[in-house]
Amino acid sequence: MIQVLIVDDDVRVARINTAYVAKVPGFRVAAQAHSAAGALAAVEEVPVDLVLLDHCLPDGNGLAVVRELRRLGHRVDVVMVTAARNVATVQDAMRHGALQYLVKPFTYAALRSKLEAYAALRHTLDGGGEAEQAEVDRLFGALWAASEPALPKGRSPTTAELVRQALRGADGPLSAQEIADGAGMSRQTAQRHLKLLERTGKVRLTLRYGGTGRPEHRYAWAAA
Repeated sequence: MIQVLIVDDDVRVARINTAYVAKVPGFRVAAQAHSAAGALAAVEEVPVDLVLLDHCLPDGNGLAVVRELRRLGHRVDVVMVTAARNVATVQDAMRHGALQYLVKPFTYAALRSKLEAYAALRHTLDGGGEAEQAEVDRLFGALWAASEPALPKGRSPTTAELVRQALRGADGPLSAQEIADGAGMSRQTAQRHLKLLERTGKVRLTLRYGGTGRPEHRYAWAAA
């Protein structure tokens, strides 16, 4: 099992990322941390292979954590998972040895693809021996392959996950109002996320016709 440390200042986001990682075969969340100091302490206390590292932390930033990990001799791998989008931060992350840079908000499928590519890379590197250039290019190309489209600006990944959970756990199609009531959000918020999921093929839209008025939109989870 690949042992993962989740580092995010937002406890809710850390929980969602933990749930995401737990669903990927071969990965186990060893610990969570919500600060730079907490991240460094966790690496000292538990075996960690991979750190999913937020950049903006209450007592520092992710790049400082990476620098300190290297100074202390820890050879853990790092994937930056952050909303920081400026090019300078991305460049610094690469220069300090981050294997990947995943911009928030992202979907479970986007994170899963990166983790699976990372697992394949580890398997090849742990096997020793030699690799042809084509194999090296394939493995590193997989790590840097394009992710699923990010949520539009202003859409919360936490809210999006609540909508997904409501749909996945339903026995049949639901209306936007039913999803909103179950997830504790407004109908308008639920509707915005449902439209995005429907456009990307994650949700199947059907119409239910009543005796009067316009047909009701019903949504069902369609993604594998």
